[in-house]
Amino acid sequence: MRYSKFVLIPVVGFMSSQAVAQQSAGVTLDEITVTAARAQRLISDIPQTVQVVEQKEIEEQLKQNGSASALLAKLLPGFSVSNQTISGASESYRGRDLLVLMDGVPLTTPLRDVSRILALIDLNTVERVELVAGASSLYGAGATGGTVNFITKKAQPGGPRVSVNTALRTFTADPGGSLAPEMSATVSGKGTNGIDYVFVGSGRGAQKTYDGAGREQPSDAMLGQGGGDRLVSGNFLGKIGYDFDGGKRIEASVSQFYLDQTPKYLTDYSGAYAKPDFTKPYTGQSVLEDSRSFQLRYSDTDFVLGNLSVVGFYNDIKKRFNYSEFSYPYNSLVYYSGNPRSPTSSANQTTLYSERGGVNLSIDTPLDRIWNGAKITWGSDVTHDKTWQTLTDGRDVFTPLTQVTTAGFALLQVPITDRLTARGGVRYEHFDLSVDNFLRPSAYAAVAFPGLGVVPLVLPQLNVVGGQYEYASPTYNLGATFKLNNKIDLFGGFSQGYALPDVGAYTRRAGLSSTAYACPVATPNCLPVARQTISFSSIAPEAQIVNNYEIGIRGGDGPYKGSITGFVSTSEKGVTFDPVTNLISQQKEMIYGVEYIGEMAINRNFTLGTTIGYKEGRYDTNKDGVLDSWLPNNRIGSPVRGLIFGDYRFDNGIKLRIEGEGYAGRNRGINLTNTVYPIEGGFTMNAALSGPVYGGEAYAAVNNLFDAELQNPTATSVRNLPVYSWGRTVTVGYRKTF
Repeated sequence: MRYSKFVLIPVVGFMSSQAVAQQSAGVTLDEITVTAARAQRLISDIPQTVQVVEQKEIEEQLKQNGSASALLAKLLPGFSVSNQTISGASESYRGRDLLVLMDGVPLTTPLRDVSRILALIDLNTVERVELVAGASSLYGAGATGGTVNFITKKAQPGGPRVSVNTALRTFTADPGGSLAPEMSATVSGKGTNGIDYVFVGSGRGAQKTYDGAGREQPSDAMLGQGGGDRLVSGNFLGKIGYDFDGGKRIEASVSQFYLDQTPKYLTDYSGAYAKPDFTKPYTGQSVLEDSRSFQLRYSDTDFVLGNLSVVGFYNDIKKRFNYSEFSYPYNSLVYYSGNPRSPTSSANQTTLYSERGGVNLSIDTPLDRIWNGAKITWGSDVTHDKTWQTLTDGRDVFTPLTQVTTAGFALLQVPITDRLTARGGVRYEHFDLSVDNFLRPSAYAAVAFPGLGVVPLVLPQLNVVGGQYEYASPTYNLGATFKLNNKIDLFGGFSQGYALPDVGAYTRRAGLSSTAYACPVATPNCLPVARQTISFSSIAPEAQIVNNYEIGIRGGDGPYKGSITGFVSTSEKGVTFDPVTNLISQQKEMIYGVEYIGEMAINRNFTLGTTIGYKEGRYDTNKDGVLDSWLPNNRIGSPVRGLIFGDYRFDNGIKLRIEGEGYAGRNRGINLTNTVYPIEGGFTMNAALSGPVYGGEAYAAVNNLFDAELQNPTATSVRNLPVYSWGRTVTVGYRKTF
C-alpha cells in the first residue's frame, strides 16, 4: 500500500514522499477539495475530520484485499476491525453508525438496519473515497458516527480505454480448497460530442476459509449474518453523462450488487468458539443479495443562485439471511415449528425487502456582496422508504413500514480573517412513519431463571397494532479552522447527527423479550385475550440525537505530515443490544477517544508511517442519569488499534510494503452486575510486492504473514462468542490498462 497522492485530513493529515515532493513544487494542503460536505470546499476550511483516499491508494488496497470494509479498517483509526464476512455486523466508526453513500446517495436501509454494503462495494468502480467523521445530518439521518462517500469513476477524455484487474487468492492451510478468483473489467471514454461513459463489471468467488490454526471457518459465525466462504458475487456499474454548454451536465447511472452464498454445514455455537458443525448439513436456502441503485443527476455551475445539483435516486434492495437452528444460549430464540423436540421452524430464515427513492437538492450560493468570500450551501431532501421482512413461507417477521422524510438545510461559511474561517448550519428533518398491523409469528425460546435453570417457553402469535407516527427535530453544527501558518491548521467544532433506531428490530422482537407474553411448552396457547395484542406505541423507539465535539491539529513540515484529534460523542437516547437477553434499550451514553496518524518520508524511496486510535464508552444501565457501566462489546469491540508500515519504491518501479496491525483486547463490565465478555487482543503482519510487467503491473501479497491464530474482535462482539480471524492468505494478480 502506498500513500501517493493520498491525503487524510484532519484526522489523517499527511502525504507520502511523492506528495511531499509535489508540495515543494507548489501543491499545498489548501488546494485539496472535497465534496463530502454537499458542496466543493477546501479541506482547510472544514472544521471536521475529513479523510480522502484517492484512486492510486484504492488500487494498492485491492492488491491485499478487495473489501471496502478492509480498506476503511486499514486507513481509519476510528473504524472497527473488519469482521471479514459479507456482513457489516458490529462494524462501526467511533462506536456508532457509519452512513454509507455512493455518489452522495445513501445505500443503507434505515428502517431495518442490516447492512452488507461495505462488503459488497466493488473498489474497482471507485475513484475516490471521502469520509467526514463525527455525527452529521448533511445527508440525512443515520450518520451518528460519520459519513463515507464512495465516488465512482469518471471518464477521461479520449476514445475507449479498457482496464483489467485479475487476482487469485488462497489460504495456505488448504490452497486447493480455498481458491478465490477475482476479475474486473472497465471500459470508459469521453468524446468531443460531450457524451462520456463508464462501464465496470466484476466477479469473484470463494471456497473454504481458514483461521490461523488451520481450522475451517463456519459459514455463519455471527448467527444469521453470513460468512466469507462458498460464495459467488458480481457487481456492475454503468454511467452515461452529457455535458452541455454553460457548465450544465446530466448523468444517469445504475449499480448492481449480487451475492450468493451456499453454506455446506450449519454452525456450532455451543463450544468455546464458533465452528462448522460437520454433522449437520445446511438445509436452508442460500444467502442472497440482489440489490440495485439508479441515479439521475443534473448539475449547473452557472445557475442564477450559484452551483446547482439535483439528484433523483431509487434503491431496490433484497437481502436473504442464513437459516439457523435453535442452540442455547447463542441462538435461544427461533420461530417455532410446533414440535418442542425439534423447535426450529423450517421457515426460520428471513428475507428483507426495501424500496427507497427520493430527490436531493443542493445549491451553493456565493455571498460576496454581503461578505467577501462567504458562501452558503442550502437545499432540501425528500425520501420515501418502504421496508418489509418475511420468513421463507411468506409470513411477516416485523410490521411492514413506510416512511416519508422531508428536510431542509443551510450551511454558512464565513472567512472571519485570512487565517480564521467559521462554519455553521442547521438542518430540520421531519419523519412520517406508517406502521402496519401485523401478526408476529410464534417463537420458541429458552430463558434462564434463578434457581430454576434454563426453562423452554413458547411465545404464541402476537397481534401488533400499528399506527401513524411523527418524528422531527433540528440539528446544528458549528466550528472553525485557524491557520497557525501556511503549513499547520487548528480546527474544532460541534456537530449533531439524527437517527431513528432500528424500528424493524423493535417490532420483530415485539413481546419476545418479556415472559409476560410467554407460555409453558405444555400449554403453548395460554395467553389471556388481554395479552394477545400489543401496540407499537408501547414499544416504539425514540429518535436519537448524537452530539459530537472534537478538536485537533493537522499539517507538517518538510517530509513529515501528521495530525492528532480528540473527540467526545454523547447521546441521551443511545441504543444498545444484548444478544443474550435479546433486549434492545435506549439510554444516556458517552464515547470518547483520540486518533493519530503520521508519516515520514525518510528519503525519495522510503516512507514510514503509523496510525493509532483509541476509543471507549460508558452508558447509563439503570437510567438514573449516571454513566455506570461500559458500553457492550458490539459498540466498542477493541478500544486500541494501530497500524505501522514501511514502503520502499525501487528505482526500477518495484514496490515493497511491510506492515504490522495490532489491536487491544477488552475486558469491561457492561452492566451493574459487572458481566464481562472478554475479547483477546492480537497482532499480525502483512507484506505486498508489485512491479511493472508487460506494460501492466503484477503483484503478490501475503496477509497474516506468520499465520497467527487471532480472535476477530468485531465478529466476536456480535454474539459475545469467540470468532477467529483469517489465517495466512496469499494473493497474486495482474492489472493493465489498454
